[in-house]
Amino acid sequence: MPLTLPPAVALYLQQHHVTTLATQGPDGPWAAAVFYVSDGASLLFLSSPGSRHGRNLAQDARCAATIQDACSDWSQIKGIQLEGRVQQLQGDEQARGQRLYEQRFPFLGRHGHLPATIATALARVRWYRLDPQRLYFIDNSRGFGHRDEVVADRG
Repeated sequence: MPLTLPPAVALYLQQHHVTTLATQGPDGPWAAAVFYVSDGASLLFLSSPGSRHGRNLAQDARCAATIQDACSDWSQIKGIQLEGRVQQLQGDEQARGQRLYEQRFPFLGRHGHLPATIATALARVRWYRLDPQRLYFIDNSRGFGHRDEVVADRG
């Protein structure tokens, strides 16, 4: 079942655009930062299937991720920790994900004007969706270590 996000969490996801994915594979744990666009509680991102995290996700779709603000005072720490599953998008889902991504990152919609290195890289990527199964919204302004849990609807 999908997560139903409180408005503050949905807004936080919309206001940010980089998540750090944590995956596990034959060479051990790995973390990689990727640009994302939120689609409800899901995070849509693109990546090379040959990257270490791409290879890890092909073997085990489970992952964890974080999104956080940069700050210099612990009382200002705010962010998201989540666990979920990733799937590669195909067909209509991929086209929809690509449209949402290009709306969020308009420079990608100008394919004729992209630098050659970016255009070449985009031709090799795959589109993915991370569906959180459990999410924590951390907000230390409400107290050290304060976090609110959001879990999938049960019915």
